[in-house]
Amino acid sequence: MPETTAPIKRSPEAPSVELTELTRPELEDALGELGLERYRAAQIFQWVYRRGVSEVEAMTDLSHEHRRVLAEHFTITTPPVARHDVSSDGTEKFLLTLQDGRHVESVFIPDTPNQTFCVSTQVGCAMGCAFCLTATMGLVRNLTPGEIVGQVRRLADTLHLRDERFNIVFMGMGEPLHNYDNTMAALRILADPHGLAVNPKRITLSTVGLVPAIERLAAEPIMPNLAVSLHAPTDDVRATLVPLNRKYGIADIVDACRRFPLARRSRITFEYVLLAGVNDSVDAARRLAGLLHGLRAKVNLIPLNPAAGIPFERPSDERIDGFGRVLAERGITVSVRKSRGRDIRAACGQLAVEGAKKSAAQRLADAIE
Repeated sequence: MPETTAPIKRSPEAPSVELTELTRPELEDALGELGLERYRAAQIFQWVYRRGVSEVEAMTDLSHEHRRVLAEHFTITTPPVARHDVSSDGTEKFLLTLQDGRHVESVFIPDTPNQTFCVSTQVGCAMGCAFCLTATMGLVRNLTPGEIVGQVRRLADTLHLRDERFNIVFMGMGEPLHNYDNTMAALRILADPHGLAVNPKRITLSTVGLVPAIERLAAEPIMPNLAVSLHAPTDDVRATLVPLNRKYGIADIVDACRRFPLARRSRITFEYVLLAGVNDSVDAARRLAGLLHGLRAKVNLIPLNPAAGIPFERPSDERIDGFGRVLAERGITVSVRKSRGRDIRAACGQLAVEGAKKSAAQRLADAIE
């Protein structure tokens, strides 16, 4: 007899698990507990991540009974777009609504030369960096693995890129390593060969320098590219910009980077936001070059993207070029990041949504806890 196609309804009494929060091994375990074959997890991953399905009933290579059980026990949520802005340079910013009503921002940067998704790992941030708008929010909460991956799923669908290759940077709102377990679970979901199958070499994780977490990351079987936000070559300057430096100094960070395992031809990226009259001198460039000597590293110079409430200015183009030239003359690979999306406040350091502002003392306490 042909299989019935009666609509599948969720039992209001049945417990519900958000399917997108689970890695494939976790989903296998959950299916086993329900008496379903563990291998079905691979099929489900293909439906959700590769085909973009959000309804169990659409998973037509599963029997009606399988779909009935799944519908009773799982939900599949994708964050909706609350606002979508497009910059004059083609950059697109998405304000996404989470299930608790909070919001995060994600950015699509075309032609970089690859297509890049910049996703958030927290609502707000506890690190308190003095030049970053997100820091003014304080930390509202961590994102779950499903909420992190959900940003990628939403952007891929909205931009019709699910079947194309793209890069991902954990460089939006939040400090990824401050939300370590959820960030790494999201990375495993993104890299799963039965899902989006994003090569870890196409994923970059940016950190302000949580040394124990960098050391923990070094032992992970699936490892993204590492980018470290340095921003100054000396502790006295960096401590005024990055409160966490009072706990993990530059020497600690660089030492952890020297021990970090790198694949052949890979490098650690050191991000350096240039602030006029603060960290943009020739002497600072020389010190930075000496600090990174012998490291497989490249420096990404980021001229400040000014914003209301940020008490710094962007250096002149001549100052930026001079800083980069000093590094290059000393054998350091250097690039200057082109600012993208400034007119829609989508550039580096400009992401911020709701959340009560915290005092400087509160942000410092969060950052060094």
